[in-house]
This record gives sequence, C-alpha cells and structure tokens, in this order.
Amino acid sequence: MGGKKEVIGKMDQGEELIQALKQISKEKGIDENVIFEAIETSLVTACKKNFGTNANNKVIIDRETGNVQVFAQKTVVEEVRDPTTEISEEDARKINIRYELGDTVDVTVTPRNFGRISAQTAKQVVVQKFREAEREILFNEYITKEREVVTGIVQRKDKKNIIITLGKIDAILPAGEQVPSERYEFQDRIKVYVTEVKQTTKGPIINVSRTNPELVKRLFEQEVPEVFDGTVEIRSIARDPGSRTKIAVYSRNLRVDPVGACVGQNGYRVNVVVSELYGEKIDIIEWSDIPEKYIAAALSPSDVLSVVTNHADMTAKIVVPDNKLSLAIGKAGQNAKLAAKLTGWRIDIKSETQARETDFVPEESYRAFTDLYKAVWDEADYE
Repeated sequence: MGGKKEVIGKMDQGEELIQALKQISKEKGIDENVIFEAIETSLVTACKKNFGTNANNKVIIDRETGNVQVFAQKTVVEEVRDPTTEISEEDARKINIRYELGDTVDVTVTPRNFGRISAQTAKQVVVQKFREAEREILFNEYITKEREVVTGIVQRKDKKNIIITLGKIDAILPAGEQVPSERYEFQDRIKVYVTEVKQTTKGPIINVSRTNPELVKRLFEQEVPEVFDGTVEIRSIARDPGSRTKIAVYSRNLRVDPVGACVGQNGYRVNVVVSELYGEKIDIIEWSDIPEKYIAAALSPSDVLSVVTNHADMTAKIVVPDNKLSLAIGKAGQNAKLAAKLTGWRIDIKSETQARETDFVPEESYRAFTDLYKAVWDEADYE
C-alpha cells in the first residue's frame, strides 16, 4: 500500500507542476516549451551537481504527466573505454536493434530522490522565468514611449537623481536633466520626456528629462491639433531650460497661421505649455527660408532695422534701434544666443548709432531690409 501511495503522490506532484506551468504560461504569455526547456536545462546542471556524474546527461519532462526522466547520452563503440559516455554495440542493440556504431543512445539513469530535486529546480526556474517575463512585459510597454512625453509622480530623491513613478515602474530624472529653477516635491505630478529605455538583468531602466528641447515640441503636439496632425511644423527649437525657449513654426497650409495656431485664442494654448514648464517664457516665430526675415523674427521681441548676411561663413550683422539693443541681446546675451541657435547663424548685433559710426553695414542695407518687409511674401515660403 505504501508503494502505491508514493506513486500516486508523485503523479499528483507532476500534474500539479504541469497545471502551474500552464497557468503561468497563459497569464504571462510565456511559451510552455520555453519553460519546460529551461527546467530541463537546469535539471541537467542539478544532476551533475548533486550526483557528481561526468556523463552527457539529458533530462526529459513529460508534458502531460510531469514525470521527469534522466538519460545518459552514450556513443555506440566497439570497445568501451569510458562507461559514462560510451556503450558497446551489443548493449545498445538490447535497447534497440537498429543502433549502429557511432550512434548516440539515451540510457535511462534517473537517480533515486531526483523527484525532490526536480521539484525544487522547477520552482526556481519558474520564479526566474516569471521575473524575466515581468521585465520583458514592462520593457515592451515602455520602449514604445521612448522620445515621448509621459506623466509621472515625484516619488523620492536618490542622491542627486529624482525618482519618478510612471505607474508600474520608476523612471530616473538625472541631475543633468533637471531644470535648476524647478523644485520637485514629493507627490508632484509632472510631465517628462523619455530619453532612453534600456533592458538590464534587473529590469528596464527609464531615463527622463525636463531640459530636453523635445519636451517643448511634444507639449505643443499635445495642445495644438495643427501641430499634432502635421499642418503646422515646429522646424527648430532653442531652449534655455527654466528661462526661455524660442520655437520656429511653419504652416503647410496658406490659410493656417502657424504662430496663431500655437498661441491659441487669448494665448490659451501656449499658456498651457508655459504652465507645464513652470513659467518658462516661450517666443513663437514664423520660420522662413529667407535668412534675413528668419533672423529678424528670431530676435523677437526686439525690432530690427537691418540684417546683412554672409552665406559663405553663415554670419549675420544686425542693426537694431538704439533703445532696443539691450532687448535684442537679452540678459547675459540670452536672446541673441537663442536666436543664433534657433537659426543656425552666427549673429553680431549693434545699435543704429554704433552701426553708423563704424560703418558696420552698408547704408543701403537699411532701405533693402525695409523693402523686404514691405514686400508681399509669395508662395515660395510654403511647400
């Protein structure tokens, strides 16, 4: 009776294992064979570790009953020198008459008490595969959010980094991606730009940013339907995080004002973005393929009297009214630096008095620039 009970117990344990594996496979989307093969591979290692054998072992788990068998893989030879890896042709044919010299024979060598070892190993492998599946699911979910804006909740500080919860996983806001003027308090809801999602042995690592210029672009995509659908393009962004951003916009539709679309009625759309950036000022200017027009617009809010460009070295000389020089240059040169970054031109600015005293630009450039602005822009500005 005792022997019968032991057999029934093993069968129940095997069936329980099969049911558990099938359930995990279904819930986590892991192929059953992947789990079985991983367990079988681990059992080969466990067999060698626990029973000190040098044989070429193979472990097979019955996919229906959960029964585990260990086989020693032996080569059929004329003369056996190593019984752990070789078998005589005569003994091989006792197993199967078709075996010939050079064939590999699977000889059953399942050790006693191997059921207990196999159960422990199976549990370890299942736990490992479960964790791997969790990591893979999270990675696949968040890799699609790379280079997008997501909303998170400030969780804690880790040295100089800020840890932000994104639902099922935490993201890292490194010190270099934080805006110096911003304060990230516990439970604050903030939007961040996902710069990188990478898989590691400990799970996905997500790095986010509050300083990346693409954050501004993605926020406008969320607030401005014309930007989202591509009618209005953001062609260039220059940003001094936490202080000021300049964006150059362009419309593919002559009937759509790109600046007006981004500003919105009574400034609503741009104010939503400004609020999300904690009050960062945003200058929206119209992009142009006419450098003089584009550079003058980029120096907003300053007026411009003349722009003389040198295409060979991408430099521009700009003249502004005497009372607008400090505005054109900006505090610590910010406005001029952002305009240069936005347009890609190196900019040199002087007041009207300075320009006339030093022959900074030809006198006729003033008239030419005035005529340029009085002209009606033709469709060459649009694709």
